[in-house]
Amino acid sequence: MDSNIFVYNTLSRTKEAFEPIHPPHVGMYVCGPTVYGDAHLGHARPAITFDLIFRYLQHKGYKVRYVRNITDVGHLENDADEGEDKIAKKARLEQLEPMEVVQYYTNRYHRDMDLLNVLPPSIEPHASGHIIEQIDIIERILENGYGYVVNGSVYFDVEKYNQKYPYGILSGRKIEELLSTTRELDKQDEKRNSIDFALWKKAAPEHIMRWASPWGVGFPAWHLECTAMGKKYLGEQFDIHGGGLDLMFPHHECEIAQSQAFSGVAPVRYWMHNNLITIDGQKMGKSYGNFITLEQLFSGEHSKLEKAYTPMNIRFFILQAHYRSPLDFSNAALQAAEKGLKKLLEAGNTLQKLPIGNTSTSDIKALKTNLYEAMDDDFNSPIAISHLFEAVRIINSVNDNKETITADDLELLKNTYNEFVYNILGLKPETEVGQDSYLVGGLMELIIDIRKEARNKKDWATSDLIRDKLSALRVQLKDGKDGTNWSTE
Repeated sequence: MDSNIFVYNTLSRTKEAFEPIHPPHVGMYVCGPTVYGDAHLGHARPAITFDLIFRYLQHKGYKVRYVRNITDVGHLENDADEGEDKIAKKARLEQLEPMEVVQYYTNRYHRDMDLLNVLPPSIEPHASGHIIEQIDIIERILENGYGYVVNGSVYFDVEKYNQKYPYGILSGRKIEELLSTTRELDKQDEKRNSIDFALWKKAAPEHIMRWASPWGVGFPAWHLECTAMGKKYLGEQFDIHGGGLDLMFPHHECEIAQSQAFSGVAPVRYWMHNNLITIDGQKMGKSYGNFITLEQLFSGEHSKLEKAYTPMNIRFFILQAHYRSPLDFSNAALQAAEKGLKKLLEAGNTLQKLPIGNTSTSDIKALKTNLYEAMDDDFNSPIAISHLFEAVRIINSVNDNKETITADDLELLKNTYNEFVYNILGLKPETEVGQDSYLVGGLMELIIDIRKEARNKKDWATSDLIRDKLSALRVQLKDGKDGTNWSTE
């Protein structure tokens, strides 16, 4: 296959010609969300980044198996083998089953992805559904001498691993530096070294999510899940592993170590990391308390927002920066993206009714070549977008009778423009991406408020009538400690 695609490989820190292990098939794994809260703008960037890559590889003729996991177990509060499982904590605080929390936020994540026009992955496995596979990997790692058991927990022996394989190969960190900077924090830890990481954690009596294992009742650690699911669905070595830059260390570094300790094979040929979204110069994230959820962006209900921004506005804002470049949130940048998107979509409408001339005053073939060269150069969406704005200029100029275009070139321009704007970049008029769901959401909030007022007045007849009418429409209300939530069957 004539691919001519070059990707920046985080592992080698160079651009490399992309060649899948088994052409034309491509295996791609991307770390998905931990579903204990609503998706925020930081979650949108990897979703849109790898959706673009998924779309373009398919456009170029590859058969892509795209796996994006759901993290629903084992992700501890400080990501360092300590603290409470984030989903279990949410379930305990809200007095729900953990899988209720998982299902609720997974549904909301899917809704947001649909609005952003992010294609669903080929496979979306849950960590909790692959406990057996994770136990199998741990047993093999122990057999190979790279793990040890302490009080029902299993840890990965990084120093032992480093004697044969370089630990830190992805992030460039040296084990000596890691040991010298973390040893003082490890005086009372059951691990041999502070840089060792958990494969399996013994469950405390109060821990909700727990499974039987050869080492006792416990739960798998966060780093292990992607290794297990990547291996199951893509094999011991696959083509692309992606995720946010913040996952490079320790998460992806640990994945490499686990996989090589298990099979002796480097698991991934091309590591790709999108850079972060920042706000006021700081990484946006739940742990920093500075995040803006996608729902807040779409509704405008946040103190840092001057107005509401549509899903396509958000998608275009993210695509305007190269995926490896940092992207800082600002209302000015979002509003500039809004204007640019409007020009692209309006030009798309104008393109359908352009007059045909005897000659072409612009080189449409060169425009098409430029678009492919941009995307073949590490999926450079901002350069591709700049060429699309050249197409906008041509379209408007022909429409204003300042330039002419032949029938053949017009057909080429239509096909190229439509393919890049709508299929590869995934942009659509807002009416096509479910914007009405936020109108529905607003109406449901109003209905829930009316019912709450009736309950406060002990008007049980009105409260029950609202609940029963909604139930007949297959809308379920769930009263909880933090208020009333709704969902559809």
